[in-house]
Parts: sequence; C-alpha cells; structure tokens
Amino acid sequence: MKRTTLSLIAGTAALAAVTGFAVLKTPEASGADSARAAAQLPVERTSLLCPAPSISDIAETTYTSFTPVTKGTAGSGKAALAAATEESADAASGTTKGTKKKKSVKPVLTPKEPGTPATGDASGADSPALVGIAEGKFAPGWTVQETTEVAAGTGRGLQGVNCTAPDTEFWFPGASTAADRTDYVHLTNPDDGPAVVDIELYGKDGAIKSPVAEGITVKPHSSEPVLLSTLTDERQTDLTVHVSVRSGRVGAAVQALDDKIGGDWLAASTDPAGTLILPGIPKDATSVRLIAFTPGDADADLKVRLASPDGLITPAGSETLHVKSGMTTAIDLGNVTRGEAGSLVLTSTDRAVPVVAALRVTRGKGDKQETAFIPATGPVGTRATSADNSGKGTTLSLTAPTATATVKVTASAGSGGGTVSTKTYTIKQGTTQDIDAPAPAGLKGTYALTVEPVSGGPVYAARTLAATEEGVPGFTVQTLPDDRGTVSVPEADQDLSVLQK
Repeated sequence: MKRTTLSLIAGTAALAAVTGFAVLKTPEASGADSARAAAQLPVERTSLLCPAPSISDIAETTYTSFTPVTKGTAGSGKAALAAATEESADAASGTTKGTKKKKSVKPVLTPKEPGTPATGDASGADSPALVGIAEGKFAPGWTVQETTEVAAGTGRGLQGVNCTAPDTEFWFPGASTAADRTDYVHLTNPDDGPAVVDIELYGKDGAIKSPVAEGITVKPHSSEPVLLSTLTDERQTDLTVHVSVRSGRVGAAVQALDDKIGGDWLAASTDPAGTLILPGIPKDATSVRLIAFTPGDADADLKVRLASPDGLITPAGSETLHVKSGMTTAIDLGNVTRGEAGSLVLTSTDRAVPVVAALRVTRGKGDKQETAFIPATGPVGTRATSADNSGKGTTLSLTAPTATATVKVTASAGSGGGTVSTKTYTIKQGTTQDIDAPAPAGLKGTYALTVEPVSGGPVYAARTLAATEEGVPGFTVQTLPDDRGTVSVPEADQDLSVLQK
C-alpha cells in the first residue's frame, strides 16, 4: 500500500476516535494497491448533549443511560453525564486546564456496564443542560433519554427527548409563535471555545427577518434557551426553524409548550430529501398535523401515503401536498390512523426536491388532550436503541416502506434487575407494525430496546412512551435512527508491518 494511503487511514482512525464517526473513501485502483471493503469498527468516543428539561418548578425529570453490548470494543472505558459547565466538562473528560484547581462536580448520572441501563433524576426549573462523554466500551451506541413529567401549567404532560450529538445544522418544521405557544430553541455548546449560531425562521409567506437571530453566541460548556417570540413580532401557527452554526458546534432541540394541550420536545428533522419517513403515529391519535418545508429554489409536490398494518394507503382528501419554495406548509390529516398503527411516507411526485417535515400528533379530547412530535427520520441502519422503557407504557413501532424486512429486537436487563430477552419479527413491505416488544423477565426498573435489522429492506422505527395522569393521556415519541456506533475503516490488502521497518 502507498504511504499516502496509509497516512489517510491513520488520519481516519484518529478522527474516528475523536468524533465517533468518520468514513474514508480510498482512490480507485487495481492490483496490489487496491483497498478491500471497509470494515465496521466500534467508535472510541461519543458526546451527547441534553437540553435543560423544563421551565416549570414542578417538573420531575429522569435521565436513562444505556450502551448496548458491542463486539470488538475495548475492555476499559468511562462515561459520565454532568451539568453543562466548564468544571463538569473537565470532570467528564478527566482533564484539567493549566494549574488552576477546579472544583469537584458530581455527575448527574454515571452509566453502568454495557447492557445495563442506569438512571438519574432532577427536579424543578433550575435543572441545567447536560454534557456527556463516553469512551472505550461505553461509546458505541451510547443512548441517553431525558423524560420529564409536568403535572400542570403550560406544557403539562409527558415530555421526552433523546440527548443528541453536537452538529452544525438543524431543521425544525413544526415550531410556532402562536399566542398559545411558548417555544424555545435550546442551544448547548460542549466545547472549550464559544459557538456562534444563526437562527432563521420561515413562516407561511416565507422568511421572517430578525436581526437579533443572527450571531448568537453560546459560551463554552453552556446552554442558551432562545424564546422564539423574542426573535419576531409575527404570530405564526406553523414555523420552520433553521439553526446553522458559523463557528464551533452545538446540540439543538426545540421545546414546544402549549397553554392548553400540553407540549413536548421537537427533535430535528433528518436532512432535506425527496423521500421522507415519519414513523410511529399512535393508533389512538385524534389529530395529526403535517408541517413541511423545502429550503431549495424549487417548489415540491409530495405524494402523501400512510403505511398501515395492511399496506400503503392514500388518506382521503390529502393525496398530495404542494410545498412552495422557502415557505412553511401545513395540512391537517385528522385521525388518519383510524385506530391502527401507522407511519407517514412522503415521496416526490415528479422530480426529487429536498424537503424537511414533522408531525404534530394529538391524543385525547377536550381539556384532556396532549401533544407530541414526530420528525422525519433516517432508517435504523445497523442498530438503534431506545432507553427508558416501562413494562406497560412502551409501544415500539416498525415500518418497512420499500421491502419486507426481518428485525431482531432485544430487551436489556432492567436498571434494577431482570434477564435479557430477544425476539425476531418480519415487517411486510409497505406496512407499519406496533409489535409486542420483548420485556426482561423479572424486570425491575426501566429497560432498553435495541433494534437490529437482520435482512430485507430498510426499517424505520419509533418508540412511544405513555403515562396517563388524572385522565390526561400523556405521551412522547422518539424516532430511532442508526446509533452510529461503528465507523467504516478500509481493510488493507497487504501486511502493513513491512512499512514500519
């Protein structure tokens, strides 16, 4: 192998160790210098960011951490989740800066060994955003779920979000500055330097100018909740929020709180694409609202279909959706699932125009309503994990939009005890199934569900967590894209040890 190629592989391996994700494409070649197919190796380091959970003094929040067992990982490692401060960042990474002594910061949660969930909790409006770092055997597929119960007031109900990796761009269709909504964009900076962020708002008539939304500085190891109504005087029922980072990187999520019908976290939509899957609409949804946006210069015409237990169907009266360029478009689908499991499938009717989308889902009626959000998401890929599951309140929804697929689902041991359980399922082409997911025998505490496709076409997944309080059907939905627990590293065609002589 040429020394230049060897250097590229070494650089890729180093990048994988730092970021948890890297892919190297070697130059096409023939003969002895060609590279074999890339091997999937476990990542060595993962960062996760959790937004500050609530503005309510009566909020109760639980954090659940889980790392699935991954073959080929190192025998050692460490992980911690602590408040987003400079001191907590040093504590989590095990480093200090200069000679100044740092005060001791107790982690909010210390993960257990891979295969076993760990839990921590917080309460009140002063609970901070969290920064987590996992290394070695704790890094591949590390998942942290933040779940908050709010008994009364704005956003009352169950709110949940998967803590996310830092990035530089996020799309949030489904936000709002309506009079009955209080929506925040939470920006969390995990790094040693400041991050500079722009927030763009797009309503039904296009871009909304806001000079105060540009050049927002997020200090190192800190979090900034930005109230959308402070960025514009316009009242918009449906907004698309675009977060772009000029320098540094952040974690971003939108907390959407309603005065009357609860609220939840709105996670970022997957990258703009011509085909989008929005999985896991609860079968008892009383109202479903689709919000879509295309960031390009061309309008998008989308075919709207529901992947039901019996196959793909077209909702009556909502066969297509025209999305004008640069304008947020929304449509009410009503109780589109009609008592059955369902996922929404959006495809371009003509040419593929990139689109982002999300669903606002409502359960209950009258003053007993609660809402949650389902963004368009990527496929499960190699593996995806849902943490913080209970024996009765969990629904796992799987859809195979293009081809029949076989899927293995593993229930971990419980956080307080229990035995691992595994089942295999077949999801037919074009269908969605709310499966009877396995649960640990002798379960104590909460457990994790890990989804792994075995054969067939791509699978998309979502987990609904429900908890009814005083007649209000509280719930939250998290999509389950690939956990990015492995990294592609090309294999060499020859023994590289000769190059070290």
